[in-house]
Amino acid sequence: MNGFKDFLGDTPNTRLLEFLITGREFDYSLSDLAENAGIGWTTLHRILPSLEKQEIVIKTREIGRAKLYKLNEKNEEVKKLISLYDSILKKQLNALEEKELLKATA
Repeated sequence: MNGFKDFLGDTPNTRLLEFLITGREFDYSLSDLAENAGIGWTTLHRILPSLEKQEIVIKTREIGRAKLYKLNEKNEEVKKLISLYDSILKKQLNALEEKELLKATA
């Protein structure tokens, strides 16, 4: 199930946003972001400054030389993206439950 990417398009920005929305409670190093979002290191360094400038992603802290980032849940656009993500996920779960229910009654 990857409805969020289907809806918005499978781009590095969408992959990064989907990963950050899914793990919105946590902060991540740059390596974690690139690896878990499935994007390259160079691509991450190209798109992250723009997301920071728009205050979609914020730097939370530094551990040694590692900088950690997370989704800025106080940003109004981010709140709307989270709502969209949750809505798509809920729709997919309902469809899956319905499919399983039909399978069980057949």
